[in-house]
Amino acid sequence: MSDGSFLDGLDYPETDSSPTHTIREGDARDLPVADDSVDLIFTSPPYWQKRDYGHVDQIGQEKTPDAYVSKLMEAFEEWERVLRDTGTILLNIGDTYKNKSRVGVPWKLAEAARQRGWCVRSEIIWKKPNGMPTSSTDRFINRHEYIFHFTPREDYYFDKFGYKTVYDDPVDVWEVPHDRNDNHLAPYPEELVQRGLVAACPPAVCKSCGRPRQRIVDKSLKQLNEDRPQARRAMEIFEESELEDDHLRAIQATGISDAGKGREVQNGTGSNTEEVLKLADEAKDVLGGYFREFTFPEKTTVGWTECDCDKPDTIPGMVLDPFAGSGTTIEVAISMGLSAVGVDIDPPDDLRRFTDSNAII
Repeated sequence: MSDGSFLDGLDYPETDSSPTHTIREGDARDLPVADDSVDLIFTSPPYWQKRDYGHVDQIGQEKTPDAYVSKLMEAFEEWERVLRDTGTILLNIGDTYKNKSRVGVPWKLAEAARQRGWCVRSEIIWKKPNGMPTSSTDRFINRHEYIFHFTPREDYYFDKFGYKTVYDDPVDVWEVPHDRNDNHLAPYPEELVQRGLVAACPPAVCKSCGRPRQRIVDKSLKQLNEDRPQARRAMEIFEESELEDDHLRAIQATGISDAGKGREVQNGTGSNTEEVLKLADEAKDVLGGYFREFTFPEKTTVGWTECDCDKPDTIPGMVLDPFAGSGTTIEVAISMGLSAVGVDIDPPDDLRRFTDSNAII
């Protein structure tokens, strides 16, 4: 199980309540979950015509891909019920071959969701450097699957800055090695879930109104790109000098030229005050050409938004996996301090270890 060390630097706010974790037996199309209670659904439904779980109500063994997608659309309708207004879905799905041709299940699913009013916000490619071998000799080896980001509304939670803090560029190709274990045919790896939860599940929401706390980001004064030797040298000179933070604010206000850039330090006329210009000149005299390093510092988290409730108590964000399977989504949510509920039509007994009560409801 992940130790959560990948969260270092995310500056998540504390919540007023502890996270909760439950496993429930149920159908993904008829969830034992309350309305408007879920912030993110991260899941991977059984792939079409891949594995027969032997359950009369299972999804995945339909005769046609269209019938399979139709069943998933029934689930989507139910999922919209349990999602908060700012909630979204990240869904991992693979394709298969029939008569030597790709069936196109992921694309059929995405189009069906779009036709029903869902926004297909992103199509993420999960690139698997160590995927399964194939016996086919007349086609390229498949090394990717899809993760679709579905949003039912335009206003939804997304922490792009937080994602970039952990995983660098927030691009739509994720190279993550493929995991295998004895409990599941093809479980997705923890890192895949971590990426999704960092980006799309709020660490704190208001218990009363359900609004997520949004990260507030602004330029820092002294957080420079330490990969640059010029930045490291600039910090050395500053720390060895008698310059103060106001000197750095003045540099950021004037920029490389003397054109006013700052907001708080400007005099309201579009140009900087004499005092600001004086401080900037003093800093430039000490720092020399290295002053440029402070004109574009890295951004940092300066706080989290509040809602309009009189006494806003916060609770951890809630993650739902309606196809809980081996419990990877729940396991990662626990490691991140989030609440989680896993639902499975035939939950394995070992999912008990992810619950607060050691019971499957």
